[in-house]
Amino acid sequence: MIYRENGQFKTTYKTDQQIFPILQDRWAVLVLIAFAFVGIPLLVDEYMFRAILIPFLILSLAALGVNLLVGYCGQITLGAGAFMAIGAYAAYNFAIRIDGMPLLGALLLGGFTSALVGIIFGVPSLRVRGLYLAIATLAAQFFWDWAFLRIKWFTNYSTSGSVSVSNLEVFGWSLDGAVDKYLFCLILLVVFALLAKNMVRGAIGRQWMAIRDMDVAAEVIGIRPMYAKLSAFAVSSFIVGVAGALWGFVHLGSWEPAAFSIDRSFQLLFMVIIGGLGSIMGSFFGAAFIIVLPIFLNQFLPWLGGLAGLSISVATVSHIEFMIFGALIVFFLIVEPHGLARLWSTGKEKLRLWPFPH
Repeated sequence: MIYRENGQFKTTYKTDQQIFPILQDRWAVLVLIAFAFVGIPLLVDEYMFRAILIPFLILSLAALGVNLLVGYCGQITLGAGAFMAIGAYAAYNFAIRIDGMPLLGALLLGGFTSALVGIIFGVPSLRVRGLYLAIATLAAQFFWDWAFLRIKWFTNYSTSGSVSVSNLEVFGWSLDGAVDKYLFCLILLVVFALLAKNMVRGAIGRQWMAIRDMDVAAEVIGIRPMYAKLSAFAVSSFIVGVAGALWGFVHLGSWEPAAFSIDRSFQLLFMVIIGGLGSIMGSFFGAAFIIVLPIFLNQFLPWLGGLAGLSISVATVSHIEFMIFGALIVFFLIVEPHGLARLWSTGKEKLRLWPFPH
């Protein structure tokens, strides 16, 4: 009975429009963020940082960008991996071709480059929708996969086709250790999540949702579809581009175009579907699920096979993983289209009424 808002009166517009109107939610989020910044670096080893936590933070940021476009504006995309690649390669070229370019500046410029390209490939959304728009964004994926593989300028004429970065530093802060990389990614994720949360609560977010629900009605009430759709593509591509730059610079260190293949686009789309369309929290749920599930299966299935006297190979585990992902996507699309975030919201609503559900 501790999850109540009794006595929490709103006496000003500012307090009534808070991101977390319930005091318990605000404290819970503050404690969670404090634990992420202070507790996790003290408790987690380097393997956990490099294999789980850093990929989780970066993919959460990428899923957040995809969710703004797909979940809030209703514009389907299958080219998120391409925009991650654009952000990574653009940041790399800014870093090596401009003397003294700071790391943070290169990451943000990579995001802006991705946003410009996103606007260009978002133009078809003014005329087509649904499956046709998905095919248009899929064309972006194939085009940029070809461009980064064949046009040597993007890779600074590397003979192997891969690029690498080293000696990362932000305002004198050297990002050599896993903890430093984790904290840097966490800071960027918190900042972008807060900006995205406020954006979807503002005028631009309401325009996106109006376009998503019924674009004809939105145009009738004065919303400009061109501005709403292209702004969604720009903001989404910017965040995804920054995530791609982080993936290349901070997580991988050395990468090639295969790191941002169409599999990455599908992975991000699966995160949004499983986590929850149109939910900032759903982006985190989806990323956590996609990251943790393969690790769990790699440990659980061989153990289960050992109990049954069977030998389960790594390839079998990989195939079962794809089968489970497909089954879960079908399950959530049929049973709970709003994903894990909706289940979380429903649980909170029940907790607010417990033990008096009437």
